[in-house]
Amino acid sequence: MTATHGPVAAMLPDGRRLHLQHGPSDLIVEAYGQPNEIALAYRQAMGAFQTVIADLMTDIHVLRCVPKPGSPPQGIIARNMWNAAITFSDERFITPMAAVAGAIADHIIENMVKDRNLERAYVNNGGDIALYLSDGQSFTTAVCSNPETDTHAGNSTIHSSDHVRGIATSGWRGRSHSLGIADSVSVLASNATVSDIAATLIANAVNLPGSDNIQKARASDLSPDSDLGGRMVTLDVAPLSDQDISGALDRGVKEAQALCASERIETAFLCLQGEHRVVSRDLATEQFTGATKYARPGILEAAHA
Repeated sequence: MTATHGPVAAMLPDGRRLHLQHGPSDLIVEAYGQPNEIALAYRQAMGAFQTVIADLMTDIHVLRCVPKPGSPPQGIIARNMWNAAITFSDERFITPMAAVAGAIADHIIENMVKDRNLERAYVNNGGDIALYLSDGQSFTTAVCSNPETDTHAGNSTIHSSDHVRGIATSGWRGRSHSLGIADSVSVLASNATVSDIAATLIANAVNLPGSDNIQKARASDLSPDSDLGGRMVTLDVAPLSDQDISGALDRGVKEAQALCASERIETAFLCLQGEHRVVSRDLATEQFTGATKYARPGILEAAHA
């Protein structure tokens, strides 16, 4: 995580959305409500964004390590990342850096809605989204199954009554290195920090160990300061057989089911080479439409979009 210039804030040409950018953080912010309340919310978002990268850099060495009890970082965002990561690291490899985009989004939306009277708002940090919904409001976003082709796989609709205020997507085609081969995994959870970590874990689990169709390299060879160290990350995935696609997705589904069963996430949408799976705590959920409803926790059976 590096930045060559200071934070930049500007309204986009549509006059409705605010763009915040500093180093790798590139946020789109939008609020709905009375114009004066929106203006104040945007001012608060800009103020909160000024020190985000600088604060994270003070804790960067802690954030790149597997969290250990009793050694939390000092910064607010870093501590939220660390707290989220440690709840997932019981039997899984994860570092707080897996939550960085979601945690920044959560931090900005928390500050922008404080003392404001808004109908709804979102902060989109490169596809990891933090939400605010007042009573009776909802938020709908398209779900992409392949970031390279922008393939539309369905829509996600979240209502104010749902226990969801975060959406995050991970996969080997994304901005960060992945241990797995999922084209994309989108997760709905209580906040964007948790969604970000869960999406990373599920995407890592979608895999075919030992397959000749997958090209991998050590993360440290690609990025010497990577929190993944010498672990093998995916560089390319050749076309797979239906059996291999199902087998890889089954691994991810098992991870998603475990996270649903422990009530850490609400819904996960897994994509690999045109096949989709949805794992949800509620099989009747409206949260993904236009996609195959797949499995309750504990149920594993083949499904094709």
